[in-house]
Amino acid sequence: MKPKFAILILAVSLLFIMGIFFLVSPSYEKSLKAKYYYKTGNYKQAYSLAKEAFSLDVYNRMASTIMAQTQTSIKYDSYVKDAKKYMLVIDEMAKKENIEDSDRARIKIICKIMLSSYIKLAPSVITDKKLVKEAALYHDKFEKLLEKVNRY
Repeated sequence: MKPKFAILILAVSLLFIMGIFFLVSPSYEKSLKAKYYYKTGNYKQAYSLAKEAFSLDVYNRMASTIMAQTQTSIKYDSYVKDAKKYMLVIDEMAKKENIEDSDRARIKIICKIMLSSYIKLAPSVITDKKLVKEAALYHDKFEKLLEKVNRY
């Protein structure tokens, strides 16, 4: 046998063994499931599976990366859900003919809370761009709303 052919066979067999380990290992199996849930936007399930995978194998970098990313995504998702909820509350207040001073004060407080919450968010390279963009849009809306409320 030629040495080049032997090295090729050795490399392919090592890759095959590594692939089988990757697919059979419970830690990596959970990591792959966590990655799937992360990609589909089910961040809580992804975090749970990644945490389980990491507890099985603390050297599983895939699990630790997914855990960190899902924590960030959960924060963004929570911000967007809160923003939607508060916008509905503000829309209900704005439907009145005359907006009372107490309602203006509530709107100011809501805007300040949401603006300070946004500052605490820090996206990474892997964070879902759509989620980051949606949070930024809501942040801009709250900034503009606060400016309008402060004028009156």
